[in-house]
Amino acid sequence: MKKQAFFFIIAAGILWGTSGIFVHLLAPYGYTSLQMTALRGTVSFLCLFLGALIRNRSAFRVKLPELLLFAGIGLALFGTGSCYFASMQLTSISTAVVLMYMSPVYVTVFSALFFGEKLSRLKLVAVVGMLVGCCLVSGIFGGLTVNLGGILLGLLSGISYAAYNILTKISMRRGSSPISTTLYSFFFLSVIALAVADPISIVEHTAKKPTLLLPLTVALGVVTFVLPYLFFTLGMRALPAGTASALSVVEPMAATVFGVLLLREPIEPLALVGIFVILLSVVLLSRAEGDALPHKKKK
Repeated sequence: MKKQAFFFIIAAGILWGTSGIFVHLLAPYGYTSLQMTALRGTVSFLCLFLGALIRNRSAFRVKLPELLLFAGIGLALFGTGSCYFASMQLTSISTAVVLMYMSPVYVTVFSALFFGEKLSRLKLVAVVGMLVGCCLVSGIFGGLTVNLGGILLGLLSGISYAAYNILTKISMRRGSSPISTTLYSFFFLSVIALAVADPISIVEHTAKKPTLLLPLTVALGVVTFVLPYLFFTLGMRALPAGTASALSVVEPMAATVFGVLLLREPIEPLALVGIFVILLSVVLLSRAEGDALPHKKKK
């Protein structure tokens, strides 16, 4: 189960890394970042709703305390996306990426404080290595744009993402279904996002080329939200919150690779070094997790 959990978390990070492809395809048609966030949440919720209605109606049955927790997860997801995009606009993409991916640090600390998870030296080295790798991949060492408001929003995006990880871990420990957790979290995310994203404008944009944009918006939800969050939630069932969050930072590495191969974006030598550092950190984190497992006594 541990090996599967590592696969789920890494796969989630890779799928999250495809977001830039969809932004590249949808932005020319007038969609704002907030509207794309609303589209991802709404499409994802509808997909999960139909799937649960057909194959797993028990996913709809939740208790009131669970519902309140799911609302918190949805709010955390909204905070992550909205603060992240606002930080990009006020500072730079590289600055916003690094600030949001400070979340493994928050999660590791919070997990130690509230879940009693051990902070081994190897795990700390792996987390630091991942953060350094994120910095290299994002290009932050090539220049940092300083804007106090943007910096604070970037930090808030990381804190919101950490809150998502912590609340999801709590949900799993309380025995909530991964399907129910994801379904209701996306519902609350959709309600919050649509309330502020001008849904009429979204319809007008989509009406420009519905045969092209409708499939793209569906794929945006399924590929960058439904599958990765389901994978991440499944992975959280068997891994500590700090480990799961740290592994998910393969996203910037995946985004860089997709940008170079599919969008023909140039890549700096430091970014290649960052990819290597992230991969090495994943290996170290896997080893740290393996060392933490109880070993069977030899007979």
